[in-house]
Amino acid sequence: MSHDTHAHHDHSHDHDHGHHHEEGFISKYVFSQDHKMISKQFLITAIIMGCIAMFMSTFFRLQLGWPGQSFPILETFLGRWAPGGVMTPDIYLALVTIHGTILVFFVLTGGLSGTFSNLLIPFQIGARDMASGFLNMLSYWFFFVSSAVMIASLFVTGGPASAGWTVYPPLSALPQAMPGSGMGMTLWLVSMSLFIVSALLGGLNYIVTVVNLRTKGMAMTRLPLTIWAFLVTAILGVLSFPVLFAAALLLIFDRSFGTSFYLSDINIGGMALDHTGGSPILFQHLFWFLGHPEVYIILLPALGINSEIIATNSRKPIFGYKAMIGSILAIAFLSFIVWGHHMYITGMNPFLGSVFVFTTILVAIPSAVKVFNYLATLWKGNIVFTPAMLFAIGMVSTFITGGLTGIILADAALDINLHDTYFVVAHFHIVMGASAIFGMFAGVYHWFPRMYGKMLNKNLGYAHFWLTITSMYGVFFPMHFLGLAGIPRRYYENTNFPLFDQFTDINQMISMFAILGAAAQFIFFFNFFYSIFRGTKAPQNPWGSTTLEWTAPMKHMHGNWPGKIPEVHRWPYDYNKPGKAGDFTPQTEPMAPGEEESH
Repeated sequence: MSHDTHAHHDHSHDHDHGHHHEEGFISKYVFSQDHKMISKQFLITAIIMGCIAMFMSTFFRLQLGWPGQSFPILETFLGRWAPGGVMTPDIYLALVTIHGTILVFFVLTGGLSGTFSNLLIPFQIGARDMASGFLNMLSYWFFFVSSAVMIASLFVTGGPASAGWTVYPPLSALPQAMPGSGMGMTLWLVSMSLFIVSALLGGLNYIVTVVNLRTKGMAMTRLPLTIWAFLVTAILGVLSFPVLFAAALLLIFDRSFGTSFYLSDINIGGMALDHTGGSPILFQHLFWFLGHPEVYIILLPALGINSEIIATNSRKPIFGYKAMIGSILAIAFLSFIVWGHHMYITGMNPFLGSVFVFTTILVAIPSAVKVFNYLATLWKGNIVFTPAMLFAIGMVSTFITGGLTGIILADAALDINLHDTYFVVAHFHIVMGASAIFGMFAGVYHWFPRMYGKMLNKNLGYAHFWLTITSMYGVFFPMHFLGLAGIPRRYYENTNFPLFDQFTDINQMISMFAILGAAAQFIFFFNFFYSIFRGTKAPQNPWGSTTLEWTAPMKHMHGNWPGKIPEVHRWPYDYNKPGKAGDFTPQTEPMAPGEEESH
């Protein structure tokens, strides 16, 4: 069957989207239903949230590097939570909790998927817009209100949620347990409920758009790997986020309505509470049934972005296109049957633990396929070292480094020793946090011309990359050794343990690298916002890419393309194809007589 008979729609809603009608400020910038504007809204909201989380980490790194020492800046920002410039244990726990929550959900889930799924899905599949512009707008506004509620929780009496970003009961289930278990915890749950609504609205929209609105000739085997990654990510979210919603709902019942889903026999201050029969382990099952697919909800979009950028800047076809699709699907399937590796120390039956060891180590196989395919694509390529390419290669580095420690933690016997130490902090910050952040930066540098019609400053991009990757490894690589030495995570200070005094210098070095890394991000912020208004005007196709987004006019317009939507005649990675004059062949160029499709 020819490709042209596959997967195209008649664009019955395509009537003259090329015309321009005047939009007011509110309809264009606030309640926009245009996927391009919504992607910018997600990105800028995520940047603001990321700044807040970054400052939090800098504050608690000051405490960890120099425990008990006075820092006037802490009193300036934290007020009564840092009397005399020394933060209290309560606010330390709160900062760790909100820092993790913001980065995992608001930056790396909402920010990454919201920005690039919105920007690229309609463009790269050849659609006028998302299947539902209205639901797309609602998705952003639920995300925005969710962000606002999370920030508001910083200012309530008792302080924000302090039970860790995983909000395990009983700390999260008993409002009287500690100061951060009160109104701050309630707002955390409200915020996350709104966030889940946003994620579900967005995910359903992405799935329907990819399945139904592909342009003529755009078979599934001609989709860029970015779209495969966004599609599978959306499916993961639609299947797993409702489980977190259920977990949060039961937690609200326990907090406010006297139920005992997660609470068993508990004493507070010598008083027995009227709770029996529940189990906090139930919450862990529900939380991690979302929590492990969540790792790949974060990682897969970044991996898809990497595939596009590495192929484009290696000036080579992506190596193993179908194997890359297979690895995405395998990772997605396996991500649902590994959640128990977060729970080895809950008294799990050792046989059941061994099952989770097996499934967890299996994930290494499709992950390795992706890494080897990236390396094979880079091998002997005519590499163009743009800032986007540096961040993409940096992501391959962090994915390998963090992934290797994941194999160690997958083993239940080893994990029991390393669980809740800095080894775990180092592992997930490198494999998930840094990799996704690097993928996000790579995407911003690569598609900034498509978003704003301007070019980012390349030299500032180089400085941003080298300072960021140096400080990232400077922060998280030494943490592995702290973890192996047994230093527990989430402790306010370790001065009560003379055994750990010898590691004070390492903690101070980590804190200094953290401050350097935070400072480096201001290079990016300046470059980003300055270039929006004063940057060099971007050419139509600045990177010589083959995909459809670079065929649409750079100016803002409804419907992406004036007149007819382009047809697709080939896969998206025809770089340096033998017999072709240039070093790239756009997807819109018809196949020559006798020419075979590469993959």
